[in-house]
Formats: sequence, structure tokens, C-alpha cells
Amino acid sequence: MIKALLNDKPARLFLYFAAFFVANALIAECIGGKIFSLEALLGLPPANFTLLGQSGLSFNLTCGVLLWPLEFVMTDIVNEYYGPKAVRRISYVAVALISYAFVMFYMAIHIPAANWWVGSRAAEGISDMQMAFGGVFGQGLWIIVGSLVAFLIGQLVDVYIFHRIKRVTGEKKVWLRATGSTMVSQFIDSFVVLFIAFKIGAN
Repeated sequence: MIKALLNDKPARLFLYFAAFFVANALIAECIGGKIFSLEALLGLPPANFTLLGQSGLSFNLTCGVLLWPLEFVMTDIVNEYYGPKAVRRISYVAVALISYAFVMFYMAIHIPAANWWVGSRAAEGISDMQMAFGGVFGQGLWIIVGSLVAFLIGQLVDVYIFHRIKRVTGEKKVWLRATGSTMVSQFIDSFVVLFIAFKIGAN
């Protein structure tokens, strides 16, 4: 059965897509704790703009934004060739495995550290490896919940809009349904994660 599955080109491609999809989502979650300056990356001075009465703002982004657009592009490819059921399936698998990974991170953070390991990088300026490890892998609970819920909602919205546009345009204008569904789902994804992490989580 496995041999037949691997010899079937569409099934083999789907396995590759699913594996990369899950890996990309997990990496995006892991690096999402680092915030970078878009202006510094582009060699520009800080924007220092004002929005909603808040001044001195600049374009500081999570490193996760570097990978999430690829996730939505892959969603559109799977959606186009394998259908919405396949997208929902790999999205559920991704959420389950990311949740599992964060449970393992939590356990690893709280396992007692070896005394020699805690100070093993002191010469490099890291005085407490346990604290550094917890800082990297121990994201806030509401940020994790918000990110996972936003990812799942964004994926389902992307699938829905993609097929709504496809009903109107038929097989033509792949760029329109791919771009349109990605833009809307990215906006909803960003809104949901911010709402859950900083509105609900703050209460």
C-alpha cells in the first residue's frame, strides 16, 4: 500500500506539500518571538509615525511574517489542485503538531537544568542558559493560543474565499483568487491573533 502511494505522483506531491506546510508553520511559530525592525533591515531611519494618537511608531515586525505568506501561497496551491478538504486536513494536522511542539517546549523549560549547563556560555555573555532557553521557547500562553486560532481561522477563510472567487471566474484568473483570498485571510489572521493575545489575554 505504501509503495503504491509513493508511486502515485499526485499523492507523493501532496505528502511533500503537507510535510513542508507543517514544517514551515512550526518554524514560523518558533521564530515568531523575535521582533525585528523593517527600517533597519532596509537601511532606513525609523519611520516615527503617529497612528490613533500613538506617536513614535515604527515598523517592528515578528520574524514569523517572513514565513506566513508562503504558508498561504501553499494553501492556494493545495486548494487549486487537491480541493478544500485537503487544505482543511493539513491545517488541522499543522495545528495539532504545533500544539504538541509547544507542550514539549513547556516541559523542556520546566525540567530541572544541570548546574554546569546553566553557566556554560558565560564566556559568551549568556549568564543563565536556563533563562535564555525559557525566553526563546516560552512564549506567552495567550500569544500561542491566539496564533493557533488565527492560523486555523485564516486557513479556513482563505479556502472559502478562494472557491467563492473561483465560482465567479471559473478556471481563469488564478492570480485573482490566490491574491484575493491571501489578502483577506492575512488581514483576519493578524486581527485575530492581536485580539486574542492582547485584548482577551490582557483581561
